[in-house]
Amino acid sequence: MDNLKKNQIYTTEIESYSAEGFGVCRIDGRAVFVPKTIKGEKCEIKILKSTKTAVYARAERILSPSPYRINADCPHFGKCGGCDTMHMSYEEELRFKLDKVNSALKHIGKQSLTAENIIGSDSMYNYRNKGIFAVAQVEGRPSFGFYRERSHELIKVDNCLIQKELSCRAAQAVTDFMAKNKFEAYNEETGKGTVRHVFCRQAVHESGAVLCIVSKSGFGAKTQSLVEFLRERCPELTGIVLNINKTRGNTVLTGDFYTLWGESDICDSLCGVKFKIAPQAFFQINPPQAEKLYEKAIEYAALSPDSLAFDLYCGAGTISLCMAKKAGKVIGAEIIPEAVVNAGENAKLNGIENAEFICADAGEAAKSLAERGLKPEVVMVDPPRKGMYPEAIEAVASMQPDRIVYVSCNPATLARDILRFNDCGYTLKEVTAVDMFPRTAHVESVALLLRTNE
Repeated sequence: MDNLKKNQIYTTEIESYSAEGFGVCRIDGRAVFVPKTIKGEKCEIKILKSTKTAVYARAERILSPSPYRINADCPHFGKCGGCDTMHMSYEEELRFKLDKVNSALKHIGKQSLTAENIIGSDSMYNYRNKGIFAVAQVEGRPSFGFYRERSHELIKVDNCLIQKELSCRAAQAVTDFMAKNKFEAYNEETGKGTVRHVFCRQAVHESGAVLCIVSKSGFGAKTQSLVEFLRERCPELTGIVLNINKTRGNTVLTGDFYTLWGESDICDSLCGVKFKIAPQAFFQINPPQAEKLYEKAIEYAALSPDSLAFDLYCGAGTISLCMAKKAGKVIGAEIIPEAVVNAGENAKLNGIENAEFICADAGEAAKSLAERGLKPEVVMVDPPRKGMYPEAIEAVASMQPDRIVYVSCNPATLARDILRFNDCGYTLKEVTAVDMFPRTAHVESVALLLRTNE
């Protein structure tokens, strides 16, 4: 068990991938995780860390490169902790992600059915409509970038290939203004300094772009100069917002928001439905891929003009309002009051009258629908990465919908929850994987479950 020691060198072949996209080989019966390697490659590896639960190594030499190995386009790859798969072709990345979903279904969910397809992205780069950069002093100058993986060491960048170009230019403009006017970046250890993060969101299908500067304090007499400087450098902006965040934690957007110029919100659309988006509101990062995901989910829902659909974890109503175009009525439930208000506003914005939103968890919502004598034909769930609580699964099953459509951003919790739904009388019918975040290890999926007993 303890044969693998730090700094030992081995020649081995990569057999598979971990959920994080690491290559996995086996030495003396133990799985060894080797980042930035590809299935099928023969490598000379060096053991970096060996514990009772895991062994990590570094590829010293690639002896037999995979035909799917490519040169990473980004000079920061492997340092900033943002991207995971820039060393492999997109074809291999999609294969890894589909295998990731199916491995979870098989080993965690005990399912025999697998996803046959993954919906790839038309664009691998510049797809993120929201860019959040950390700001810190690097070599005495305010700089923007990302934290090195598992640390708070800032890796300074001048460009990020998966962000919109405007996000990078806006972050550069903010740090240039800081340097010019002697504003220092916020220091987490001392609590001194001003700017903590720069956040820019740009509409994809509509117009509008808002820059939000997250700071411990304002810019005082320099505020107007800041606005003029940013508008000159980034004429596409339609709003500039200051977020005063005085917390000592790592939460980015919290505290009070002040509009310095223009509009604080932007408008964008998904599947032909418009949404008003505040700086702190959730909205899909990659709208073109989100549309493909929603279209597949709505296809699985098999809605008709007579259908009653229930949308759990509805947020600001993105999926609910897309379903409302085909259903007779949609009821969305969300536990965050502000999101429920936002969902109602988005319904009015689109003139949608067959969507209703309630502030409730799954159990409360199930009880409310039962008291009103309402029985949904289909339930849509789109939970956070941690998946659904057992009580939520039981509440959904108690409604006895014919179909449950589960939208997931975490294959492991999806598989776990499908197994729990099996115990409640639901069978997995179909799964499709969707690549929402190219060049990262993340993959989304949508599953259809059918009621199999009364």
